[in-house]
Amino acid sequence: MIGYLEGRVMRVEAEGILLLAGQIGFEILLNATTIQQIMGRSQEDETIALYIYYHVTERQPKPILIGFASLEDRAFFQLFITVAAIGPMKAVKALTRPTGEIALAIEQKDVSFLSQLSGIGKRTAEKIIATLHGKVEGFVTRVSEKDTPAREPISSSLQEVAGQVEVVLVEQLGHSTASARRMINEALARNQEISTPEDLFDEIYRENQ
Repeated sequence: MIGYLEGRVMRVEAEGILLLAGQIGFEILLNATTIQQIMGRSQEDETIALYIYYHVTERQPKPILIGFASLEDRAFFQLFITVAAIGPMKAVKALTRPTGEIALAIEQKDVSFLSQLSGIGKRTAEKIIATLHGKVEGFVTRVSEKDTPAREPISSSLQEVAGQVEVVLVEQLGHSTASARRMINEALARNQEISTPEDLFDEIYRENQ
């Protein structure tokens, strides 16, 4: 299964991009916000990195790759599609606002804001709130941090470390995705010297002892 790709944008398409990675062109679906993030900061022939959600089912046997600029955005997407009647394809079209803004609307039970997302009416907005309220606070925390002094950008290697730790926290230790992301973000903010999964675990549990 494909979880991460680095490559050069060969072509921007209606709902995503054609990414050249290792002499193979991958068709990747992107939501509107991710397209803006990618195209706004990339130069011609510059390598970009995407975290991938790989979607294939019996009813949809053709693999579909959905790309995200960060692990946080992919984690939110995976929560978002747990809402009844919102599958991956509908979610890609619906996420027309930044992850943090949508998470804040869910926590504030803002039906009006959610109803303005592409393909999301009032009834579906209410389902989103009923399903996800209380589960996305970790994503809201990240938004509030925009008002604080910026840290150095997280390197791709450190993002990979964070991804490995998140998997263990969620799949082996039973934390929710939002909780795991919050713990990781807080640990990285406290300690700028983290470089390995072991370092990150030590910092997380040092704070929680």
